[in-house]
Amino acid sequence: MKTHTSSPNKATPLARHLRAGKVYRREDLVPYSTSVDRELQQLVAAGRLTKAAQGLYYAPRKSVFGDAPPAESEMLAAFLKDKNFLSFNPSVYNSLRLGTTQLYNKAIVYNHKRHGKFLLGNREYDFRVKHRFPLPNQVSSEYLLVDMLNNFDELAEDEEHVFAIVRRKLSQFDANKLQKALQDYGSAATRRLMKIWLTELNEAQAGKVK
Repeated sequence: MKTHTSSPNKATPLARHLRAGKVYRREDLVPYSTSVDRELQQLVAAGRLTKAAQGLYYAPRKSVFGDAPPAESEMLAAFLKDKNFLSFNPSVYNSLRLGTTQLYNKAIVYNHKRHGKFLLGNREYDFRVKHRFPLPNQVSSEYLLVDMLNNFDELAEDEEHVFAIVRRKLSQFDANKLQKALQDYGSAATRRLMKIWLTELNEAQAGKVK
């Protein structure tokens, strides 16, 4: 008596559903298979799917260098079941030209749902629950300055050197945007520190006017 099993090479509903570069949660694939776990194992063995984390899979994209992972935004959105997040590498602070020079091999993800370090594919992400954070297209220099100060104790930088440059270049930032960023995203410690620096700046500018 022959036993019939589904094959990833056959046009099963689940196999037909897959699209290169897309990320899938196991729960979302259940409607397409009568034996989802068995078929997922077969698809992974055949290279049609790659397991990124528990219950999370993606269909590799073909490139000249071989199979490629999906876009990071796709992976994170599927993992969080939410598109509202901000992913960044602390090296982005270097773009402010305030004396930070270190390069970091880490990814931080501000979000509303998950907290902790998780391995997705071959990369570890540091998920941090935040009540408020800007969307990626709303990240400004003022926000980056505030966030850098919020996280400065985690950076491998010379505090005295960087803070001296920040105080010297503070007038180059938009005052209104900086106050808004402090109000919306600044920690209590960052707001106290910036209050001192902004007071010094205002006093220095007032002295020049006289």
